[in-house]
Amino acid sequence: MFTYTANPARVVFGSGTLAVVPDEVQRLAAGRVLLVAGKSAAEAADRTAGALGPRLAARFGEPAMHTPVEVTERALALVTEHSVDCVVAIGGGSATGLAKALALRTDIPQVIVPTTYAGSEMTPVVGQTENGRKTTQSSPKVLPEVVVYDVDLTLGLPVPTSLTSGVNAMAHAVEALYSAQANPIVDQLALEAIRLLAAALPRIAADPSDVDARTDALRAAWLAGSCLGSVGMGLHHKLCHTLGGSFGLPHAETHTIVLPHAMAYNAPNASGAMRRIAEALGAPDAPTAVFDLIASLPVPHSLAEIGLAEGDLAKAAELATAAPYPNPRELTRDGIEDLLRRAWSGTRPTPAEGTPPDLRGLTQEVVDSFANTPDPRLRELLSELVRTLHSYVVRTDLTQEEWEYAIGFLTRTGQISSDTRQEFILLSDTLGVSSVVDVLTNSRTPDTTPSAVLGPFYVEGPPETEQGADLAEGLPGTPLWTDVQVTDPDGTPVPDAIVDVWQSNEDGFYDVQLPDLDGPVLRARFRTDAEGRLRFWTIVPSAYPIPDDGPVGGMLAATERHPYRAPHVHFMIAKPGYRTLVTQLFVRSGDYLDSDTVFGVKDGLIVDFAEQTGPAPDGREPWRRLDFTFRISPGTHHDQL
Repeated sequence: MFTYTANPARVVFGSGTLAVVPDEVQRLAAGRVLLVAGKSAAEAADRTAGALGPRLAARFGEPAMHTPVEVTERALALVTEHSVDCVVAIGGGSATGLAKALALRTDIPQVIVPTTYAGSEMTPVVGQTENGRKTTQSSPKVLPEVVVYDVDLTLGLPVPTSLTSGVNAMAHAVEALYSAQANPIVDQLALEAIRLLAAALPRIAADPSDVDARTDALRAAWLAGSCLGSVGMGLHHKLCHTLGGSFGLPHAETHTIVLPHAMAYNAPNASGAMRRIAEALGAPDAPTAVFDLIASLPVPHSLAEIGLAEGDLAKAAELATAAPYPNPRELTRDGIEDLLRRAWSGTRPTPAEGTPPDLRGLTQEVVDSFANTPDPRLRELLSELVRTLHSYVVRTDLTQEEWEYAIGFLTRTGQISSDTRQEFILLSDTLGVSSVVDVLTNSRTPDTTPSAVLGPFYVEGPPETEQGADLAEGLPGTPLWTDVQVTDPDGTPVPDAIVDVWQSNEDGFYDVQLPDLDGPVLRARFRTDAEGRLRFWTIVPSAYPIPDDGPVGGMLAATERHPYRAPHVHFMIAKPGYRTLVTQLFVRSGDYLDSDTVFGVKDGLIVDFAEQTGPAPDGREPWRRLDFTFRISPGTHHDQL
């Protein structure tokens, strides 16, 4: 059971959305606006003032960090003097905080236009400072009625402010995950915010004009703010409020420095949350991953850098533990002082015991080695291969012995392969990779016959054969008369298409597996006639085991998987101007349809090999008949035949 409270608010998100502020004021039926904006948002405030026209009653240009009560009182005097019925705040946390403080006292509606990533605009919480002490309180009255996110306003935000306010937002998401009120809905918002910010902040540091990165960061701020507004926060926020309100430290910078150390303190009692954060960051340990992310950014990395004296650490710890509040780990004065000392010196947290080494740097080094690859597709394929392989090794904690076995397995796979046996294709088939590639390559034409894997027994250039021929040439098995047609998706016949056909014999062997056979057997190349038709004799295919005397067979045995394929006949159909179709037709009554060892069976390829009554036209009986229409798609011809 869980409880989730969605705080009601109207959100407008996009680029250029500052222009809708007058419309939002009108929706609130307001006509006397107090416009709050500091110097950093003066240009946007001037534009908004002009757009508001006669609705603008007054402006206040001195919002202050940590929302001092004396500043609020000066702004409140303007509200009274000008009969203000709505406040529009443009800027960061200071402007938003002042608007909330006014709403707390007057219940005045708010339109907030954030220019940073702090996220407080999405919360019913206001923090205020009086006599050097910062306190917070929650009230529905302070939740803004409208939030207007304009990506364009963040493009000019100085890089240091962008990054520290982004980490501030990340802190909301992190603490939401181990909050006493945590729930699955907020968890998803928090994890997405962490992922977006971890990717966006380095990109903003590298290129402040990166619109996509700015958009991701602002969206993450919205999500993180929603977390902050829905569940209670813990140690990190308490420490930052103490350091800001009592020692005058800058808000966002303090959040940035303290976050990884607060996480490390709580980690022993919030292992589930830390695991999910680590997964979101693609790292083995959450606190050190956040520390390393921050260390890579051009921001302050220690409390000493932003003015906290070493002699104040004990006092800060005393203030932070003076009153109890919810937190995963018990708060002790000595423990918090040690946390603050690490944050003061900028010391990297110690990873949790048993944490595997962080190999992200090595992975990136290998990926970077392909940076000068001329072919972009080759660069992409190799880079993603390295990332996937490294991730697999880390996630499975691969041992040296296991790695050596894998190398030997691949070596044996290559050694057993030959012109007539492709063990690597067999390996790809039995791992389902061939079917994945097949689906990705050939599923984009839904009106055509489904494709299937090529398999390891195709031989290029089979003998040209006349229609009506018998591929079995007297081999044992139930005779099968095959009458198929090739058309386009609209049913128009495709004449003169080249059709390769191959299958196993009654015992489940292909001709290439039987060196004593003289020439191709159960294998031929035909051409469709003027009506797109193709007719020939063969035998009903049987289920058969794939070759299991090599490494792939050993893998199947070790995993207790059977080696059998459902009975089928292979077809490859090609003609210039059409997409080549590689497929198989499966016997509806055949074995292993639901457990084909190469995962090649598709519902649209299971067909009737119908039993016939009476003798065949040439006198043979019993016999069966296969009728089917292949639909191939116009497009690029694949030179496979």
